[in-house]
Amino acid sequence: MKTAYAIATLRKKKGYSKKLFYQNAVTLYKEINTVLANGDITSLRKTVTEKMYSALKNELKRRESMWNRVHWELVEPLVRIRTLRARMIALDKNDLDKAFIQLTVEFLAKQRFEAYDSKGSVVAGDKNKEVLVRDVWVFERSLFHPGADWRLCARLSP
Repeated sequence: MKTAYAIATLRKKKGYSKKLFYQNAVTLYKEINTVLANGDITSLRKTVTEKMYSALKNELKRRESMWNRVHWELVEPLVRIRTLRARMIALDKNDLDKAFIQLTVEFLAKQRFEAYDSKGSVVAGDKNKEVLVRDVWVFERSLFHPGADWRLCARLSP
């Protein structure tokens, strides 16, 4: 029921279309993973929330302590994308126009990954092999900020 209400509110306030949202979500998925693979954390500022930005920055620091660089590639098209849950988070329970919508999305995708040490030797993965990966991401959008876009606010363990 909460999912249906959140989607209905999103349609009413922002003209939500599942097809357009999925296109946007896949674009963000590719962009964020590519930027992380390249180690360019500053490029994520507009595509993730502050809390997620901090978490990704820490993740990148940990990764750089083990690997010098990585190769990441999405094999398109995705095997599947679907919405698992939607919810509305009101900042003021007396004014539901001041709210965020969060959509929890499952990506099932073939990917190629390879990690290298400082000498350029492969230490993990194989960029010639496709691996089926299931990711669950939570995207968030403000209903009250004009021009607000979808941003990644969490990655969940599947």
